[in-house]
Amino acid sequence: MKKVMVVFGTRPEAIKMAPLIRLLKLDSDFETTVCVTAQHREMLDQVLDLFSIIPDYDLDLMTDGQDLAKLSAHILIQLTPVYMEVSPDLVLVHGDTTTTLMASLAAFYCGIEVGHVEAGLRTGNLKSPWPEEANRRLVSTLTSLHFAPTDLAKKNLMLEGVEETKIFVTGNTVVDSLFLAIGEIESNSSIRIALEAKFSMLSENRKIVLITGHRRESFGDGFLQICDAIKQLANQFDDVDFVFPVHLNPYVKSLVHSRLGDMDNILLMEPLEYLPFVYLMSRSELILTDSGGIQEEAPSLGKPVLVMRETTERPEAIEAGTVLLTGANKIRIVKSVSTLLTNTDIYSKMSRAHNPYGDGKSSGRIVSVIGAK
Repeated sequence: MKKVMVVFGTRPEAIKMAPLIRLLKLDSDFETTVCVTAQHREMLDQVLDLFSIIPDYDLDLMTDGQDLAKLSAHILIQLTPVYMEVSPDLVLVHGDTTTTLMASLAAFYCGIEVGHVEAGLRTGNLKSPWPEEANRRLVSTLTSLHFAPTDLAKKNLMLEGVEETKIFVTGNTVVDSLFLAIGEIESNSSIRIALEAKFSMLSENRKIVLITGHRRESFGDGFLQICDAIKQLANQFDDVDFVFPVHLNPYVKSLVHSRLGDMDNILLMEPLEYLPFVYLMSRSELILTDSGGIQEEAPSLGKPVLVMRETTERPEAIEAGTVLLTGANKIRIVKSVSTLLTNTDIYSKMSRAHNPYGDGKSSGRIVSVIGAK
């Protein structure tokens, strides 16, 4: 029996690893252990509850005002004895968080192989996104099994010298999670009724623009421009609701509420659990975001995505026509949103574009690779 430990710390990691954990737990060929660092405590717990994931180890490392250096040191120090106790054959990490990097480094120090889910994403700019671009590059040097979501991600890894035999194109597990969530909403009438009641303030007759934002590289002028763009759009389109689940980061929360809290058609709310967020995505006309995962999920729902960043490690979506980059730039954000809200031909072209990130079977492909090694 192969011993696999899955390590993650944030809500996006949990969402993307949940379907993989589910399949590993169902397979008798694996002894699967789950460890969370709880880099994001409250937002992580929502996803653990939804997917019925009970961690075997919970490091509970989130503290107020913790900088990246302290968080990194704490993960490395506290995770190492867990590895020594469990002695896994393989550690699975995801993406590009601080947990991802330090879990990989701790595994390397302990002589344990690393499998990197969502490997090979690159912007080519170490400062955007920061620190994620550096994290993902560093993790690749410590990884034995690279699970790339697309052929382009595989190409990025090969250009950096990774052996082709160690790279496996699987699609993105976030599409697996999305399909699980949509299936739950559609098949469970009590869940659907509860979600409709939760968002009863939203009229069926009004379009919805869904907004998320939290990237550190936008802090300062970038976030000011984002807020000013949303305010201008809300004034310009008073028949549209702009729904903004505000990230818990103190800077983001304070700025957004101070700049946008006085508009009738801007609805600011606490961060949403995964099922309500998927429900809102399904009801939205379009999505304005700086998130990575939403670029992969929304196309499967036929929702155009405007990305408030200058670069993206997911250029496949731009090529496919499902995503458009606006940067954290007021003029470009206003122009792009206005176009999609008023031009049905452009909207239809984006909403019908094919999702390049998967078919909902990525987790199964990853499990098959691990089992064959």
